[in-house]
Parts: sequence; C-alpha cells; structure tokens
Amino acid sequence: MERTYLVRLEFRAGGPAVEGEWSVPGTAQDRYTEWVGRHSGNQGAVIQLIEDSGGRRRVDRTWTARGETVGAWLAGEEARLR
Repeated sequence: MERTYLVRLEFRAGGPAVEGEWSVPGTAQDRYTEWVGRHSGNQGAVIQLIEDSGGRRRVDRTWTARGETVGAWLAGEEARLR
C-alpha cells in the first residue's frame, strides 16, 4: 500500500489552505517544522502533518498557537475534505 505524507497550512482554521505532498516521511516532517517556524507568529494558523495510506488519512501532528498535538486517523467525509 502506497503511503504519502502531506503538510497542510491553513492561515486561519477553516480558511484558505496550502498543501504539499511527499513520498518520503522525513521530507514532509522537515517541511512541517519549517512551516511551524515560519508561521508561528500567525495566531490563527493551523499546520498539520498528515499520513495518507490507501485513502485513509492520519493526522500525525497539528500545530496551532496553543501548541502541538498528536492526532488520529480521519474517516469518511472528514478524510475526503482534508
């Protein structure tokens, strides 16, 4: 099963987003770290590191101005929208 790794930046929760996709997890992790550093001054930003495995998505990490959390698998409609 092919795995891809996404990094998603919403400039505000539910707002416009930028997303990148990589096949190498380390590259995606580096981009996530870079985006957190670059956008940490934006109080509304939401940055996620997401693993996609056969159409199922797992949010590995989410950063907001409140801190970083570890996520879980997304299912159904929620996965399709991300």
